[in-house]
Amino acid sequence: MNTRRFRLGLTMSGMAMASAGLLAACGGSGAGGYGSSGGSGSSAGSANGSIMTRSASGIGTLLTDSSGKTLYSPKEEANGTISCTGACVGFWFPVMSSSTKVSSKGNLPGKLATVKRPDSGKLQVTYNGMPLYTFKLDTGPGDTKGNDFSDSFSGKKFTWYAMTTKGSAKTGSSTAPSSSSSSGGGGGYGY
Repeated sequence: MNTRRFRLGLTMSGMAMASAGLLAACGGSGAGGYGSSGGSGSSAGSANGSIMTRSASGIGTLLTDSSGKTLYSPKEEANGTISCTGACVGFWFPVMSSSTKVSSKGNLPGKLATVKRPDSGKLQVTYNGMPLYTFKLDTGPGDTKGNDFSDSFSGKKFTWYAMTTKGSAKTGSSTAPSSSSSSGGGGGYGY
């Protein structure tokens, strides 16, 4: 009987530690969370390999990073002004570049460029003036869970669309639920 309680206690302690680790990892690391590698940990988008394209049913020809992850931009940043900072970059990873010259594989009809982020001063890649991001819940090439996705961080509301060669995809199916999280961000992401 004591052995059973001890095992149950170890199991509960292990689950509590795992939950705490998961919450810490998902809580967003603030404006500096994407660091010099261009994003939050290894999930960060990077344009150093170049921007590519991929066809997606119901959406069109998507822009992707060099690993095939879909690129997004929120309609609130259509004028090129970056609003996704703080906890937002814990879910939406800015696509960064170490150079003002961004290359693409294939012929893009739009213009690739960069803009300085207000929180770090580092260069973020833009397409036709719209800052580009990858999404935390997209786990592999071709995922579009962030398309037509709404959320809120620090009182700012965002609606995200996959970036296509023609601009942002205003329609399309999203497999992720929309979120109306509070000022802390992260609500609705399943964490």
